[in-house]
Amino acid sequence: MSKENKKTEGWGMPWEEAYGYAQAVQKGNTVWISGQLGHNDKGELAEGMEAQMKQSYANIKELLGRFQMTIDDVVEEVVYVMDMASAFEARKNFKTEFYPDPMSVASTMIVVNGLAIPGQLIEIKIVACK
Repeated sequence: MSKENKKTEGWGMPWEEAYGYAQAVQKGNTVWISGQLGHNDKGELAEGMEAQMKQSYANIKELLGRFQMTIDDVVEEVVYVMDMASAFEARKNFKTEFYPDPMSVASTMIVVNGLAIPGQLIEIKIVACK
């Protein structure tokens, strides 16, 4: 992927520089959003699966807005979780809060044995297209 006509966005978090990545990249009509954590603008994680999931989606909405996109433009999500049961329940219970039409998004949920930050329970990766 050439850098020409490519736009990137970040949060200014220390781990972006340390690891070396963009939070989101736009090329053409597509935006790829790196795995979003349930942290606020100070990098502090929310408590519990539901709170982290809600904050992760809030971060996703914010990043999409920087590219003049909305949650309606999301075509795929991959949700990485530490606990399938609590994540599945949270996603199921809040699905219409996150997506006006949840049946329009391809979604995969994967259990992992670890995530990047201590206390992190979820990470959500997104692809959106105009």
